[in-house]
Amino acid sequence: GYFITLEGGEGAGKSTQARRLAAALAAAGVPVLRTREPGGAAGAERIRDLLLSPGSWDSLTEAMLHFAARREHVMRSIRPMLAAGAWVICDRFADSTLAYQGAGQGLADDTWARLCDLTLGDLQPDLTLILDLPVEAGLARAAGRSAADRYEKLGADFHARIRAGFHDIARREPVRCVVLDAARDAEAVYASITETLRQRLGAKL
Repeated sequence: GYFITLEGGEGAGKSTQARRLAAALAAAGVPVLRTREPGGAAGAERIRDLLLSPGSWDSLTEAMLHFAARREHVMRSIRPMLAAGAWVICDRFADSTLAYQGAGQGLADDTWARLCDLTLGDLQPDLTLILDLPVEAGLARAAGRSAADRYEKLGADFHARIRAGFHDIARREPVRCVVLDAARDAEAVYASITETLRQRLGAKL
């Protein structure tokens, strides 16, 4: 199977596009798991509740919580499905920790890399779709969707650093990462996603 992640800031439409992509793959007869982070397994979902509730930690503590949830997610959900030949579509993965706790909160890149080595081993996405849009537009979308969670309340400067962090990830890993303009309507974004999957992975969508 293939492991595809969707990344980006708040309000970029990751969940909507992940849901639509997974449905299209299933309709084409492809076994697929749609999942999310933090979460995706019972223990990871409990850590998600903690991470999104009011409170604060330093960047290392917060990153370790994310990687604890990620380890549960990988071992109980992602690896078994990939081994069975399924495609895994994941709303956020390790790049979000590098952007949020790294670029956003100052966690050192080498600390993030050590946590990846410890918890993920050789697992990394086959393709990462970074949905990009201006910070103000993303926060406005997120505000219209539901009550703001802890990350959405951290302010425009924080989210600007996150956006820059995702762009830096894409520059460093152009083979794995594709940046898509998420300021367009959802149909146009989805068309770009399916075209990318056809070109990069030979998907028949």
